[in-house]
Amino acid sequence: MRIAIGADHAGFELKQRLIIVLRRLGHDVDDRGTHNDDAVDYPPICAEVARAVADGIADRGIVVGGSGQGEQMTANKIPGIRAALCNDLYTGRMSRAHNDANVLAIGGRIVAAPLAEEIVAVWLSTPFEGGRHQHRIDQIAEIERREALNTAR
Repeated sequence: MRIAIGADHAGFELKQRLIIVLRRLGHDVDDRGTHNDDAVDYPPICAEVARAVADGIADRGIVVGGSGQGEQMTANKIPGIRAALCNDLYTGRMSRAHNDANVLAIGGRIVAAPLAEEIVAVWLSTPFEGGRHQHRIDQIAEIERREALNTAR
């Protein structure tokens, strides 16, 4: 898989570690920044990761920040993105199995690196179950479509 990844300064160290893990797992990594631990605003980076997924340049995306909350919120502003904040294995697995999450947000100040590595591995290897969950994903997409139309007016 091609994975777009990005982080702010608070998530930089964990992002660097996750890049190593992703490559070890055989994934192609598209690092969208930041490239050091100097203070930087996360919204442009997270939007760039999410756009790469929405545009089909990347299969999935990962955004890392201090808590992961703002990163998730930003990614979810991009149409077609279902970003999930997963700071444990259960939410990592369920975000894929039931919600077909295509962007993973992690809090670098919340989750220790070894657990974050496990979350990423579970998130990437868990398939979407479809079935009754597909109907809900379709409802999310319809709400997103309607809101876009309302905003355009």
